[in-house]
Amino acid sequence: MIIMEDVRTFLYFGVLLSSVLFTIGAAREDSFPEAMDVQWVSNNFKTILTWGPEPTNYTYTVEFSRVGKDRQRNPHCIRSSGTECDLTNELRNLQETYSADILSEPLPGITSDLVEFPYTRAERFSPYKHTKIGGPTFKIVPSEDKTKMTLHIQDPLTPLYKDDQLLTIRDIFKNDLKYRVVYNKAGSTGKKEKMSDLRNVELTNLDKGQSYCFMVAAYIPSRSAQHRLGDWSKAQCSPRERKTIFEEFSIGVISGAIGIMLAIFIILITLTVVCCKRCCCKKTKTVDKDNLQLSPV
Repeated sequence: MIIMEDVRTFLYFGVLLSSVLFTIGAAREDSFPEAMDVQWVSNNFKTILTWGPEPTNYTYTVEFSRVGKDRQRNPHCIRSSGTECDLTNELRNLQETYSADILSEPLPGITSDLVEFPYTRAERFSPYKHTKIGGPTFKIVPSEDKTKMTLHIQDPLTPLYKDDQLLTIRDIFKNDLKYRVVYNKAGSTGKKEKMSDLRNVELTNLDKGQSYCFMVAAYIPSRSAQHRLGDWSKAQCSPRERKTIFEEFSIGVISGAIGIMLAIFIILITLTVVCCKRCCCKKTKTVDKDNLQLSPV
């Protein structure tokens, strides 16, 4: 009897252990890693949500919404093996604030007993407040008198359309868009700065004929400090004007140089004449001496 009781107890614990191991195994099969390093990458209103790691035996689904509104899904980001989702066309209300979740789900066609899948929530994002503005391009046009220069700045394009036309950042920011210009003489470290509401920026009181270097960045004053300034453009320098000798030097300097050159020329002529006379005299004396030696007694 004692042996039978021991056998029953052993079987009971064996069944219990098997049940526990089966439950743990099933839980592991339905367990999917959460997404990590979730970030919004947005440039000129081209907005992509990125994360990691790349999935192996599971997929990712992205859900997003305006804060306080119903959640939506991008059809290209449902049970996907990718680690990014382009939400540019979904975030059309640019001044709204959005939230997004990345859900870890089973592979397509695979069922799971999980009621709620693991997810990672991204930081809230507003395209108008947070998208990074790229460095603009511009053209340098000097004035006729060479004392002014105008920068013709090209407003950066966005991937957004309205009435079949690509929108620029000015179409979106309107009067909230400004441009910050920094410039300096070529070869100098001292910089000056100018802020402009317009995309044609005139810079005055420049040294005539001097080459200047310029850089431009968009500036959005309504934003928080860390997002106000866009990327700087590539530096561009105006060509240095080739001056004539009369523009480069004053009349006094030119007159002095001419006087010195004339003095040197006169000295050279004088020395040449003196040397020639000495040579002629020496030659004459030699000829006279030879004639005396040859004359009869």
